[in-house]
Amino acid sequence: MTNRVGLIGWPVAQSISPAMHNAAFQELGMDWQYDTMAIPPDIVTYGIREPMRHGYIGVNVTIPHKEAVMKIVKPDEIARAVGAVNTVDFRDMTGTNTDVDGLMQDLEAHRVLVEGQTVIVLGAGGAARAAVYGLWRGGADVVVVNRTLERANKMLADLAISAGIRDRVDALTIDEAATHPAKLIINATPVGMWPNVEDSPWINGVPFPTGVTVYDMIYRPQKTKLMTLAEAHGGRAIGGLGMLVRQGALSFERWTGTRPSLETMMAAAMLELATRN
Repeated sequence: MTNRVGLIGWPVAQSISPAMHNAAFQELGMDWQYDTMAIPPDIVTYGIREPMRHGYIGVNVTIPHKEAVMKIVKPDEIARAVGAVNTVDFRDMTGTNTDVDGLMQDLEAHRVLVEGQTVIVLGAGGAARAAVYGLWRGGADVVVVNRTLERANKMLADLAISAGIRDRVDALTIDEAATHPAKLIINATPVGMWPNVEDSPWINGVPFPTGVTVYDMIYRPQKTKLMTLAEAHGGRAIGGLGMLVRQGALSFERWTGTRPSLETMMAAAMLELATRN
């Protein structure tokens, strides 16, 4: 009997997760299948129980359900800290968030120093919360920049309660960030994602710092306008495909107890992206 896992969200048709998970299952000779399930926000409480009733082992959770699912499962320490679940195991109804370690592992793989550094995080949504928590836990001083400063401060206030983050964090306007001595900028917004590839979270007219490393969580396109801007100013640019693969591999291992090949998952993800360009 085939073991089934999958992805729930709204929408999910654009996801490349099935390609990379199923490639890993096939390589390991495992009788597992990864599917996608589009579940509208207004029925997520009912909808997440459908795959469980059909015998699914677990699911990944994507936009816009990551926060709603927190109320349905037993979140672990990371999920509680971030306030969002992206991986559910139906066998014990637990939920975790692999985005945190997916990001931190990919930064380490690219030899990006975090401990003792000042890092600018662009955004104040769920991805930004995961980034701030991971970076703070990794010993960085974190500066949050959002177009609405009020929302950035609200996120930090929430993290103070959920994760005990009360020091080494601040919120700034983008003008203030332009002259900040940070050497790493992480884009945790969807601005610049396909099909809006000409958009950038860095506002036109605001000077861009020289020599910084930009890590953009976006993976489609593989080089965003923000990444191009960083390189034009003598910096380094890293796209978010590695984070996607690594967080997926962590989910894979949680469900199966087997560690998949990152190389296999990355190759499958890149091949799937190539068919869409």
